[in-house]
Amino acid sequence: MMNKKINTHYSLFLIASALLLTMFSSCEKNKMDWGLDPKYGKVTVAELPLALREAISRYDVLKSYTDYTLGVGIDLALYSSNETYRTLVNDNFDGITAGYEMKHAAMVNASGQINFAPVDAVLDQLEQAGLGIFGHTLVWHQNQNASYLNSLIAPTIVPSTGGSVLDVSPLAAGTFSGWNRNNTGGMSVVGNGGLNNGPALRLEVASAGNEWDTQLTSPDIPATEGHRYEVSFWIKSDGAGQGRVSYAGMSNNYPWTDGAALFGTNGSWKKITYNTSTIGSDFAATANTIKVAFDLGKVPGVYYIDINSISIIDEDAEAMEYNYVGNGGFESGNIGTWSLNNPGTGIEVTTEEKYVGNYSVKMSSSATSSNAWDLQLASQDIPLVAGNDYTLSFYVKSNVAGKGRVSFPGLTNEYPWMNWLGAGASEAFTTSTVWSFISVDLNALEYKSGATNVKLSFDLGYLPDITYYIDDIKLVKKGGGGGAPGGIIIIEKTPDEKKQLIGAAMKDWITNMVTHYKDKVHAWDVVNEPMSESGILRTGANVAEPASDEFYWQDYIGQDYAVSAFKLARQYGNSTDVLFINDYNLETGAKLDGLINYVNYIESQGATVDGIGTQMHLTLTSDKNNIVSMFEKLAATGKKIKISELDIRVGTTAPTLEQYAEQAELYRYVAEMYNTHIPQAQQYGITVWGISDHEREHEFWLPDDAPNLWDSNYERKHAYKGFADGLAGKDVSEDFSGELEY
Repeated sequence: MMNKKINTHYSLFLIASALLLTMFSSCEKNKMDWGLDPKYGKVTVAELPLALREAISRYDVLKSYTDYTLGVGIDLALYSSNETYRTLVNDNFDGITAGYEMKHAAMVNASGQINFAPVDAVLDQLEQAGLGIFGHTLVWHQNQNASYLNSLIAPTIVPSTGGSVLDVSPLAAGTFSGWNRNNTGGMSVVGNGGLNNGPALRLEVASAGNEWDTQLTSPDIPATEGHRYEVSFWIKSDGAGQGRVSYAGMSNNYPWTDGAALFGTNGSWKKITYNTSTIGSDFAATANTIKVAFDLGKVPGVYYIDINSISIIDEDAEAMEYNYVGNGGFESGNIGTWSLNNPGTGIEVTTEEKYVGNYSVKMSSSATSSNAWDLQLASQDIPLVAGNDYTLSFYVKSNVAGKGRVSFPGLTNEYPWMNWLGAGASEAFTTSTVWSFISVDLNALEYKSGATNVKLSFDLGYLPDITYYIDDIKLVKKGGGGGAPGGIIIIEKTPDEKKQLIGAAMKDWITNMVTHYKDKVHAWDVVNEPMSESGILRTGANVAEPASDEFYWQDYIGQDYAVSAFKLARQYGNSTDVLFINDYNLETGAKLDGLINYVNYIESQGATVDGIGTQMHLTLTSDKNNIVSMFEKLAATGKKIKISELDIRVGTTAPTLEQYAEQAELYRYVAEMYNTHIPQAQQYGITVWGISDHEREHEFWLPDDAPNLWDSNYERKHAYKGFADGLAGKDVSEDFSGELEY
């Protein structure tokens, strides 16, 4: 390890530079304004004092000044295409971090599949150059394919037969038969672009205009004059967008919804509803036909409307019936989502006996069966609405006289006594060799404390050696309907279902990534930016308009999302991989304390966190005392400590000489304090975030600044010298022999 003594001479070099500047200003031919004189334009490295420029030019490559890993965050495409950029990376650093290309949004498509090919090609090139690759990042709330993840937990849209008065089958089939299009070239149907991978309308708006410049208008829709109607659909857009729905034949043909003429859209699916309640006035048909137009021409972008969710419901029509029990007639030919908790001697779908259709379920008790739960078939979780009344019905028969009950896990009264067959209240119903129809009401449905759904459990183990058949199981809302009067049913997934689905998606993502890159990547940012500024776990619950690539895994999996992530990365990666948790603004006490506490929690649950990354996106006014305090606290954890994304903003793309010097001094200070306060055994290394101030590198990140070590022409800045001196622990230029020429 190189000498890391604190530099006591560095300020002398800055003073000398200032004196040189004063000397030059006395000579007319060298006189120049070091500020933003329009005559000279942006201040560039070429305008630094000649002695300083020569000193900087005589410095060796950065990695020569330290023994620990020196990394850089890069643009993989720029590395492949720009030789100057590539040479600087290869010469100065030991390894790279991909700035974007290895993140979820960049690699995962709309179906959840991972495309490794683009990254693989560049990683092979990096490996040939002798550069290590740091994995960034596995679980984060930004740069995610949020559209795919949200589609996994989106509500199930169930159109009831005859419910919606709008026939969307032509659209679902990929045609626009009967529909009028304004901006025909911008409209198409995407086969699996909608909710639940169903069909979606794709409407592309090339430039801003009038709402009606991109307009899709329905055929005439039969209506009943005076009846109120509800129009609803689910929509999203690639970026922030706006739209409206206009009408013909309604009491208000240009209604506002929720207090605005236009509704907003973003990358997450959003339900839009127009009815008397949402528009704030009566919304009724004034003729025997109506039309609906989707007007999306106002804001450029690409919009998607889920076709199966487009619904126009006559709110004054008779309600339809919806069965909340999936596969209640077993017409799938298999058990499907039903659970065989205690199968007796067997539970199977059969054609031997059926009341309707082709199948029923056959349940056989064992010779020792004596308790109701000795033979048990349970449904999946059913999300009903607390306080509503429902009716359960089914058909049952047995090979000899039998007995059974239905229990309701999730309800306050899990084992209710009911008047099953009109013979008085009882826990159980009786069966015979002929089909019996069982129908009971669940009045004022009440959940157990903390429960959000209910199950149906058919318990038929009272008597030994009996075979039962059950068919046509229904659970319907009393009075008909479901989520909406007479129309589509929208079934939200339960929190447990969402947790399972998102947990499975996270497992698929992490296991595939660490397995695929097992031979190339030996350290990962497993969890990125988990903490809020106040030091508690970050959440998206209060994010009113999340970005199109924003998704909060922790909101569905819970605080153990990081526990699972670290365990998966350890299980499927190499046993020697170094696994990091990473965050920014750790120079502030509350956030750092919260992160350390969270690391302790993760490890208390059986996972291991090898290191902590501190990003250190600093400014010229960053508090140096806070930097030292942060390093001291991080060192006390005993973990590997990495500066993971170091850059220093100056607040302009045209720094003054003084700003160049201040930036150089802070780069030096950070490296020197890292070496001073982080024990050598815990020093994983420093990664600077980006190569140069070139606009190509700052299209999205710090676009109006000059935060890096090279300028926009790939020339070394004053900051290069400062950082190198900090790494070396001394003013390297003091060792230069020969006189500086200027």
